Amino acid sequence: MLNPDLTLQKIFLTPTTEALINLVARVLTSFIFLGSAWMKIQNYDATAGYMESFNVPSELLPLSILLVGGGGLAILFGFQARIAALALAAFTFICGFIFHGAEEEIIHLMKNIAMTGGLLFLFLHGAGRFSLDYLMTRNTGPQHRI
Repeated sequence: MLNPDLTLQKIFLTPTTEALINLVARVLTSFIFLGSAWMKIQNYDATAGYMESFNVPSELLPLSILLVGGGGLAILFGFQARIAALALAAFTFICGFIFHGAEEEIIHLMKNIAMTGGLLFLFLHGAGRFSLDYLMTRNTGPQHRI
């Protein structure tokens, strides 16, 4: 019996292609966070006002920029990617309900929930072979310890 899923696995999912797909997924995921950090910096006063309009203290904006920008870079390079993914997942989920809870914002809320799911997947599976995390841990297994 033909199983398309197994056929695709056999053809495409070698260790190298899995690592490449993981890298591409991390790059694509990082874009929204890096872009968001850049927009927050470029439109600092407007973003602070937007936050205040939702009763979120604008004093949290620098922390938000640091989390989103730093987390985006961490995911891009695969450095401490699990921690970054978990922090961004919590941030994205919470912000989704704070800023996109209104009925007319439902698609943005759904986007945040979907991004949270992707970030949790990254947390679960890690950054993969083409990452700084991999480079830093590949020679620290039990057989390499002194």
